[in-house]
Amino acid sequence: VQLQASGGGLVQAGESLRLACAASGRTFSRFVMGWFRQAPGKEEEFVAAIVWNEGDTYYADSVKDRFTISRDIAQNTAYLQMNSLKPDDTAVYYCAAGAPNNGDFYDTIKPYDYWGQGTLVTVSS
Repeated sequence: VQLQASGGGLVQAGESLRLACAASGRTFSRFVMGWFRQAPGKEEEFVAAIVWNEGDTYYADSVKDRFTISRDIAQNTAYLQMNSLKPDDTAVYYCAAGAPNNGDFYDTIKPYDYWGQGTLVTVSS
């Protein structure tokens, strides 16, 4: 599976951005796509995930009510709509995908075997 992330950029606080992650390659009967981010000097953290077929979504508390993850099944693309951006959202955002096992938690890196190259989001105050 190859993942191509896009949509990062420089915005001011309060503005919006939409990231996209296009997937190509093999498919799975059960598939999850997620977004993680890593800010300078900080550890990587979970942002959001979507179970591909069912559409179930999961969010980190820090982005809940501001970010929305969605997917276009026909285009094999996941999106992360980010609204009301804050300077604390500044980070490199990575999309990831995988075929989770029963009991895997989507907010950890364990279910994700495939990673995109990352796209930089910078939010100025």
